[in-house]
Amino acid sequence: MHNLLSHGAYFAIIALLTSLIPSGFLGDVNYATNTILILGVLGTWRYSWAGINFTRAIIFRRLVYPRRKARAHARFKASGAPCHAYFLVTSYMVEPETTVPVYHSIFEAAAKARDGATVVVSVVDGADGRLIQEIYDRINVDMSGVKLIIDRITANGKRDALVQSLNIISRQSPTARDIVIFIDGDTCVPLDIVAESAPMFTNKNLGALTTDEGVIIEKKNLFRDWFILRFNQRQVMMCSTGLSNRVLTLTGRMSVFRADLATDPSFCDGINNDYLDHWRLGRVNFLTGDDKSTWYWLLKNGYEMGYLPDVRSFSMETQPRPGFFDSSKVLMVRWFGNMMRTNGRALRLSPNLIGRFTWWSIFDQRVSMWTTLVGPISVAVASITHTPLVIPAYIAWVMLTRYVFCVVISLFRGTWFPISHPFILYFGQIAGAVVKTFVFFRLDRQKWTRQGSSTTKTVKVPFAEQLKALESTVHHGLALAGLTLAVLFLTQI
Repeated sequence: MHNLLSHGAYFAIIALLTSLIPSGFLGDVNYATNTILILGVLGTWRYSWAGINFTRAIIFRRLVYPRRKARAHARFKASGAPCHAYFLVTSYMVEPETTVPVYHSIFEAAAKARDGATVVVSVVDGADGRLIQEIYDRINVDMSGVKLIIDRITANGKRDALVQSLNIISRQSPTARDIVIFIDGDTCVPLDIVAESAPMFTNKNLGALTTDEGVIIEKKNLFRDWFILRFNQRQVMMCSTGLSNRVLTLTGRMSVFRADLATDPSFCDGINNDYLDHWRLGRVNFLTGDDKSTWYWLLKNGYEMGYLPDVRSFSMETQPRPGFFDSSKVLMVRWFGNMMRTNGRALRLSPNLIGRFTWWSIFDQRVSMWTTLVGPISVAVASITHTPLVIPAYIAWVMLTRYVFCVVISLFRGTWFPISHPFILYFGQIAGAVVKTFVFFRLDRQKWTRQGSSTTKTVKVPFAEQLKALESTVHHGLALAGLTLAVLFLTQI
């Protein structure tokens, strides 16, 4: 009942905002007409792109994926070839109340592996290693087919941890039939992950796959609603790109790789020594974004990357900062920084190699961060130079369109949404675009949420770094100024 009332109040606000607009206002004012025309053209582009992705997602989920899955499982059953599963887990500064359920799920999933499993755990703290060993020893599951290897390392970052663990796996001489499951130390894996993912690798062109994601956040607040909405949106986009069998990311929370590729020396080098040569920032060594490095290596080598929409992992998320806005900003800077550092070089790959839809999707990531800002800039300028009456019209339009988007996303997921989702959706679009433009000019800024690895220093910053930061600010400011001037020109304001 409370949810129904909140949705009713939402539409009452839309009606109230609409009533504030005088009859014939938009048609009588020339600048308003130009603004609506520009926003309409951009909106048509954006909405048609969303429609294409929704359509592709439905085709994949309802038609293509069930058949693709059935064929893969039939081939796997007919071959009878053994498939050993390697679970590669990285744990760093994870609370015990998270570690216990996470490793319970990992060990249970490993015990269900048809042809045995090896769990390689990379830890920094000895207490973590002892806790994990204790869970392994006491779990009420037959672990006779599961081998546990705990590798205690120095705190040199996740990339180094991954490579060291892959070297351990490499010494086990894995084959092309085996799989390696990359798992973050705060992610609960589905118990049937081996049974569901191993058959897909009977497709010899498949290099890796990822799955649907859910989130476990105890406190019901905006941060939790934001994550749920993000994963609901992710399900749609992943299904869309899954139709081409080339997803746009292999999430670090949990993804599955063909074992002989994951232990390839050049694959490991791509994780440990990934970098970008920027014309202004120089050599930018990648600290975060190991999932983007693995994705790019497979992409440039022509491998397919699949998606399992009916298999879901659950990440146990904690809010990194006290407030929602600060927390979302910190995470978006990391996520979108990883994206921007990788998609530029991905665009330089041939569309014939990576697929034309995949190439266009990557290109859209670069363009949408600018087009998304056109609406707010147009309305802000029009309200200042002419009349603030354009504001209620714009807010009403945003509320209506975002509500429709949330309905479509929820119907695809099979759940309903709280009334906070339309607001969070718009926030994610605008704040996300702002953050993307910010990191686009500051690709050298990297920081983990929990770890202290960062390329920015808080004390005694060298003059060259200060100059570089100033240049980034100037370039960013000029780009936003150019966008604003373009809006002024196109709307004839």
